[in-house]
Amino acid sequence: MTSLPQGAMEKAAAAAAEEEPEEAWAWTWGAGTDGQLGNGGFQDHHLPQPLLLPPRCRGRVSFVAGGGAHAIALTSDGEVFTWGRGTHGQLGHGNIENIPHPKSVKFFENYTVTCVSTGWNHSGFATDSGQLFMCGDGSFGQLGTGDNQSRNLPFEVPYFTTKHVEKLAFGMRHSLVLLKDNSVYGFGSARRGQVGKSASKNQKFYSIPRLIDGFPNCKIVNLYANGDHSAALDESGQLYIWGRALVGEHDDDQPRVAFPSLSISQVALGWHHALVLSRGELYIIGAYRHQKRDPTLSENAVAQQLNLTTASSTHHESSSVSNLAKVPSIHVQQVTQIAAGTEHSALVTDSGALFTWGWGEHGQLGLGDTCDQVVPRRVNLGDEGSRSSASLCVYCGSGFTAAVSLA
Repeated sequence: MTSLPQGAMEKAAAAAAEEEPEEAWAWTWGAGTDGQLGNGGFQDHHLPQPLLLPPRCRGRVSFVAGGGAHAIALTSDGEVFTWGRGTHGQLGHGNIENIPHPKSVKFFENYTVTCVSTGWNHSGFATDSGQLFMCGDGSFGQLGTGDNQSRNLPFEVPYFTTKHVEKLAFGMRHSLVLLKDNSVYGFGSARRGQVGKSASKNQKFYSIPRLIDGFPNCKIVNLYANGDHSAALDESGQLYIWGRALVGEHDDDQPRVAFPSLSISQVALGWHHALVLSRGELYIIGAYRHQKRDPTLSENAVAQQLNLTTASSTHHESSSVSNLAKVPSIHVQQVTQIAAGTEHSALVTDSGALFTWGWGEHGQLGLGDTCDQVVPRRVNLGDEGSRSSASLCVYCGSGFTAAVSLA
C-alpha cells in the first residue's frame, strides 16, 4: 500500500468525516438473507445495524410492519417505504426483486397511507380516505381480490370501495380488516378458523372478504394476527381470540373472550405464543418453547389469577394454563410497548430500554449471538442516554427485529 503525503491524508480524513453518517436512530438485526434488515446487504446480523431510511424520515416513522422476510415503514405524514423479499411482489414496486434498503413506494405518492400490515408474503395499505390496497402473494385469497393471483403493484380491493377501512392485521396467509363502522372482516387461509366461521369444514380459503361474527356490542380498537392466529381488542381492554388454538385445546372459528379479569392495553401475537400487557404486568400465553414458567405459580393459581374461561385441565401443547408465564419484572421499570415475531419477543420500558428473549437462531435478539433466551435481556443500541424516556419503539418480523427512535 502506498502512503499518502501528510496534506493529502488530512484532506482524505476531512472528506471521510464529512461523509460519516449521522447518529443512528433506526436499527435492525436478525435474519437478513432476503434484504429484510434494510441495511444494504443480504446477511444475518447478530447486533443492531443502522436501518437505511432516508434522513428526512427521522422522527417521522410512526410504524414498522415486519413480515416473513420483508418490511414496511410508515411515516406520520403517510409516506410508505418497503424493503426485503419481493419474490411475490409484496414490496409494491412493480417487480419481484429483493431490495436490501428501504425504498419509497411511488404508487402512493398521491395518497396518504394511515395503516399498513404484512403477512408472510403479502402487504396491505389503508389510506386516510378508507381505501384498501393490497399486493404480494394471493395464492390463498389473502389479497381479498376475489381470485388467487399475486400482484406486484398495490391493487385496490373492490369489496371495500364503498366502505371505510381503518385497521389492518395480517397473519401468515390471512388478512383481517376493521372498518369505521366497527365491523371486522377476514379473508385468506381459513383452515384453522382464522377468518371466521367456515361454510364447510373443507373450506381452505376465502378470496372475498367476509364478515366475522361473534363480537358483542363493543367498540373494537385494534386487530392482531400472526401465523394462523387472530385477535381483537375492545375499548374496555377485553381480548377476543380465534383461529389456531392459543387458549384451550381446539381451534376456534369464532371470536371468544379470553381473559375477562384482565384489562389489556396491548397484544402481540407470535406463531405459537402471545404477549398481553395488563396494568403494567406482562404475560405470555400459549405453547412457547422458549419461555420458562414461573416456578412460584401453580397451574391452578395461574388459572384462577387470569380467570381463564376456556382453559383445559390437560397438558395439550396449546393449553394456556400449562404454558402461561408471567414475564419477570425488569427491575422497577414499567413495560410500555411489546412486539412478537414467530418465536421471539421484545419489549420497551418507560425509560426507553429495549429487551428481547425467545428464539435467537438468526441473531434476532440483537445480543451478539444466536442463542435462545428464556428471560428478557437488554439490547445495546449505543448511546441510550441521548434518547428521551419512552422514545423508542420495537417491531418484529418472523426472524428479525427493528427499533426506531421517535425523537
